[in-house]
Amino acid sequence: MARTDLPILEQRRIEANIIKPIYEEMVTRLGRQQAGEILRTAITRDSIQQGQAYAENADGETSLEGFHALLPQWKANGALEVEMLEESDTQVHYNVTRCQYAEMYRQMGLAEIGHILSCGRDGTFCTGYDPKIKLDRTQTIMQGAEHCDFRYRWEDEG
Repeated sequence: MARTDLPILEQRRIEANIIKPIYEEMVTRLGRQQAGEILRTAITRDSIQQGQAYAENADGETSLEGFHALLPQWKANGALEVEMLEESDTQVHYNVTRCQYAEMYRQMGLAEIGHILSCGRDGTFCTGYDPKIKLDRTQTIMQGAEHCDFRYRWEDEG
């Protein structure tokens, strides 16, 4: 997966415009459950590959700090409003208080799969970037919460 200079929000808009008619056809032929499972599997695979591509650009020197330094790409053009709670070598905790990704998917009529198209990528992207980075999140704006609670941690086995 090649990186682009497009803000992530714009990349997701382009992807969603391509995915929407494909997803709708899968729902017609296979039903919502199976269509959602196929979409989730494909997006997970793509997200891991994207994380790996970002890690390759870091020349194999991945860290939680380096991972956290990528956040401005997801925030570009006001796409996310973030309340930072903790930043250290082993933990990065923040809440997203406004998410234009969720707003965009709702406007596109894709609210039911927005969590698959964006939110579901967060944990698998960090796994692709470095499996030592773990995400704990209990809620998202996309699925109706008032904020998203991102709790990243670095788990060094040694």
